[in-house]
Amino acid sequence: MLGPLNHIAIAVPDLAGAVALYGKIGAMVSPPHDLPEHGVTVVFIQFLNTKIELLYPLGEDSPIRSFLAKNPSGGIHHICFEVDDIHATGRKVSGLGVRMLGSGNPKAGAHGLPVLFAHPADFFGTLVEFEQAIAT
Repeated sequence: MLGPLNHIAIAVPDLAGAVALYGKIGAMVSPPHDLPEHGVTVVFIQFLNTKIELLYPLGEDSPIRSFLAKNPSGGIHHICFEVDDIHATGRKVSGLGVRMLGSGNPKAGAHGLPVLFAHPADFFGTLVEFEQAIAT
């Protein structure tokens, strides 16, 4: 059911500083991309085997703003796994008693692909994102 790890998301209090640091160590850094529907600005750091997604608050109601209030230095926010069928994954995971955040229906994520988030309390303290893998 689970495919590869797509990315690890890190909330940062200083997006420009984080981008500069990764750039200085030779990482491939994407331009910032605002996702108003999620309340975040994202930057992806590309590696050969995965990505890091830097998250910065966008707007007053951003969930990242509240995360950073509790973790002023920033930190790991969530992990994301690719799945072959986002709807089947949602049904399977929900059937195991895991609560989905929001409406429980997939919505477009940072890559423009459908995503679901599982409640961290049901994944041993880790916010887990499932992302529809690109069809081959």
